Amino acid sequence: MVKGFFRRKTDTVLGIDINDAQVRLVELARSSVGYTVRTYATQSLPGHAVIDSNIVDLEVVGQALSKALFQSQTSVRKAAVAVAGPSVITRLVEMDAGLDDDEIARRLRLDADQYIPYPLEEVAIDFQVKGPSIRGAGRINVLLAACLKEQVEAREAVLALAGLATQIVDVEAFALERASDQVVASITPGSWINGTQWAADAQRLRVACGLALRSFD
Repeated sequence: MVKGFFRRKTDTVLGIDINDAQVRLVELARSSVGYTVRTYATQSLPGHAVIDSNIVDLEVVGQALSKALFQSQTSVRKAAVAVAGPSVITRLVEMDAGLDDDEIARRLRLDADQYIPYPLEEVAIDFQVKGPSIRGAGRINVLLAACLKEQVEAREAVLALAGLATQIVDVEAFALERASDQVVASITPGSWINGTQWAADAQRLRVACGLALRSFD
């Protein structure tokens, strides 16, 4: 079972959003009222580089990310990146309470064909216990996240081409949920950031912000 989607990490990480149109990068820090954006950058991608969230041209995307890093002038070299698209699967699975992580993992493997339409050896899987089930005592809800390993490996390769280490692999939907409107509104521009430009850019940087917020989990 390949873990990563729910892994907690306190090191500062760059949020790297790789989508069909652009590479987007955000670095955040804590502030007295929420968070401060230390730096951010975007670079456009040609139409053939990423298609339906699948990275097709690793070198082109890696070059775009390198340009974004140069533009941002960040010194952080650890990153959080998200997987997205139809190969990403999330399911809420009900299980017996009292199971340890190894037993949960074993049972998810045994029942994987109920949730995942791909051969298990081709899939990266992680899970998180969400709490008691409303359906009755002695049962818990477990959130399962899975995607094709090639999605994870392609993103790791792109980050490596740009000189970054992949610290966290997340799910795009989780990053968006983390970067709610209220949270994004609490992100203030640093003194070296153009506040007017940040206000215009913040919403389209939500995925990158949600990933950068993993620094503070």
